[in-house]
Amino acid sequence: MLRFRYLILLTLAGLFSCQEDEPELQSLVVPANLQVQVSVAPDQSGNVTVTPQADNALYFHVVFLPGDNPVVVRPGGSASFRFTRSGQYTAPVTVVAFSPGGLASSTTVSLDLDVRLFIDAQTLQQIAGNGEKRWVWNASEGGPEGHFGVGPVNTYFPEFFTAPANALNPCLYDDVLVFSYDDQDNYSFKLEPGTDDLTFMNWAEVNRYFPDAVVGQFADECRDITEFVDFESDFVIIDNADGTRTLDVGGSFLSYFSVVSGEYEIIELTEDRLSVRGISDPFDSREPNPLAWYFTFVPEDAGNGGTPDPGFDTLIFEEGFDVDGAPDPAVWNYDLGTGVDGWGNFESQYYTDRPENVVVENGVLKITARRESFSGSDFTSARIQSYQKFEFQYGRVEVRAKLPTGGGTWPAIWMLGADFETNIWPAAGEIDIMEHAGNDQDRISGSTHDPNNFAGDARTGSTVVAGVSNDFHIYALEWTAAEIRFYVDGEQYFAASNDAGLPFNKDFFLVLNVAMGGTFGGSIDPAFTESAMEVDYIRVYQ
Repeated sequence: MLRFRYLILLTLAGLFSCQEDEPELQSLVVPANLQVQVSVAPDQSGNVTVTPQADNALYFHVVFLPGDNPVVVRPGGSASFRFTRSGQYTAPVTVVAFSPGGLASSTTVSLDLDVRLFIDAQTLQQIAGNGEKRWVWNASEGGPEGHFGVGPVNTYFPEFFTAPANALNPCLYDDVLVFSYDDQDNYSFKLEPGTDDLTFMNWAEVNRYFPDAVVGQFADECRDITEFVDFESDFVIIDNADGTRTLDVGGSFLSYFSVVSGEYEIIELTEDRLSVRGISDPFDSREPNPLAWYFTFVPEDAGNGGTPDPGFDTLIFEEGFDVDGAPDPAVWNYDLGTGVDGWGNFESQYYTDRPENVVVENGVLKITARRESFSGSDFTSARIQSYQKFEFQYGRVEVRAKLPTGGGTWPAIWMLGADFETNIWPAAGEIDIMEHAGNDQDRISGSTHDPNNFAGDARTGSTVVAGVSNDFHIYALEWTAAEIRFYVDGEQYFAASNDAGLPFNKDFFLVLNVAMGGTFGGSIDPAFTESAMEVDYIRVYQ
């Protein structure tokens, strides 16, 4: 028993002898002797360098503008910043020193600045004209290079979403961006919101500024945010060391509110076009990653890129199909046969000039696609065109038509460059006023084809119109040296730019046809027997 008690005592002694000493807490020390060295560039560029130092400091925060995120500086380091407001003024800069224990001390220094930021004459003329220039959304431009898009920050393409023409809320499209300057090189920016001061804003920012709002994910809204953000500020265009240019509008923004910090990378700036890319960090946790936004604007006097041109008021051509029988031979030619590789699209029909396939009856042109065995093909139809009989350059085309139905039908109303025989397609250029696939009922498409964008890569827009095979609708095109716009029943749904480098600045002629199958028409319904495109009239204005 004694040996057992002795063993217990030895064990307890061993346990206590191995216990670690209680650690001593280090004393918390506030950073002391905080000093700030400031260097202001003497060239009126607005460049400032701040170098903080303090005893017991682990790192520093330097805040150059109230409300901005701080620049983090380690001991011995510096923070640089460029003030982009011209003039003589005092700017407060706050420096906070943090110790290893988390305690902090701070100071604010006042910088006396004399800033004159200069934009070169050509760039200034492009963005602000002769003293003031007003820009609006290029609302008529859709597709991959459209007026509005969003994507990841690690690419330069709006792969998440691009808006079709005129597809967003109208409260966006009545905003105006105003850039102006005076002879003292003061550059001013103003955003003029439209009706009721409403601004189209990202759904995540609705949650930020209107916390009681019930907003669905990706459901952007129009709100009055004039009390929350600046609608007037200075602006400057900064040439960056990497060759890019930045449009800085201070605490303001370029119409759509997604909390871009006021700085936008300029993708393109000309007299007629302003395209930018801005980065935002969404507020809502359901959209956790930063986003890249892409916006394109045109001068206000360009008609918002979507207003019908009031100058097209002279009727230069009208085909009313008023005489029964074959189409007027003074206007129309026939394309016959199957062409090469099914007219280049692997189509299944044989085009004829027979009344069974093309005829004028009761004031309407009918082009009928039929299932029948004919000259080695399983289908017949017709294609007529006005080559060397009616050709024109620029204007407004209106075609009132009712479309065929059935899987595999492919009606088209289009135009081809009149030099196509010597300037082989796609170099000749093609403008598709209307295309419809029976396998995608009621979706109307408009396209342009050129050497850089053709076939499956054509510049294309589309819209859904109910009942295109039950009722007549007006398919229209407005064609100028600057733009080609597409409409259904007076509503624009797509536009493509035009310039001297594209093949759309010469005479074109009209083409009407109904194809079967092919690359656009797709699979032909086994139950299909026949269906017709009916055309009431064609009118061309200049």
